[in-house]
Amino acid sequence: MQPHPVVSREEWIAARKAHLAHEKEYTQARERLSEERRALPWVRVEKNYVFDGPGGKVSLGDLFRGRSQLVVQHLMFAPDWNEACKSCSFWADGFERMIPHLAARDTTMVAISRAPLQKLTAFKQRMGWTFDWLSSGADEFNYDFDVSFTPEQLKSGATLYNFGTTPFGGEEAPGISVFYRDEAGNIFHTYSCYARGLDMMNAAYHYLDLTPLGRHEEGLPYPMDWVRLRDQYQPSQVQASCCHG
Repeated sequence: MQPHPVVSREEWIAARKAHLAHEKEYTQARERLSEERRALPWVRVEKNYVFDGPGGKVSLGDLFRGRSQLVVQHLMFAPDWNEACKSCSFWADGFERMIPHLAARDTTMVAISRAPLQKLTAFKQRMGWTFDWLSSGADEFNYDFDVSFTPEQLKSGATLYNFGTTPFGGEEAPGISVFYRDEAGNIFHTYSCYARGLDMMNAAYHYLDLTPLGRHEEGLPYPMDWVRLRDQYQPSQVQASCCHG
């Protein structure tokens, strides 16, 4: 980390107010982007997707739980994996406790993966998560929403990720998809995001962005190389000295 100038409180306030003007510009630009996102056209979902849940088979419509909006976190967990993706789990730790708040605004949120339900349930218990997590292993859902790729696609290089803008070399990819259901029961796909589009949904990253070191990922093999499943960090990484009396 490069040395920073140390100034008086008055000089710091002046610099902070100059930066505040830029923050306000960004906030206004973000609001315009959100308005544009909400104005995107919709696509009617014609397929009858079916998932495995704790109570048995459920449809995409069932996942709304009587609400009009559904957010799906495509959580990377292939059928032959023994653990979910550590980076997707980093996101899941962040949204774990927000589910009731979303529900209060007519929005249901679930996670969907291709791994069998038994594996999802075991890992969910290990992580202490409470959100609904469904298996799409017997369905085309993940493939249709471009977060899973067949061996043939991988071999030919025909992996369509982030709307064809980003090459992807693995069988599973992260993403978020949003759906709307009208009063007649029609379901529409309204939005999906992938890759860096997911960044805005990770609160931990944005807290780090407030700090002098930021995300501190420079020089790593890849940006999230440091991330671990939260029960795999070394005690020295997560326990402050004050917690030991």
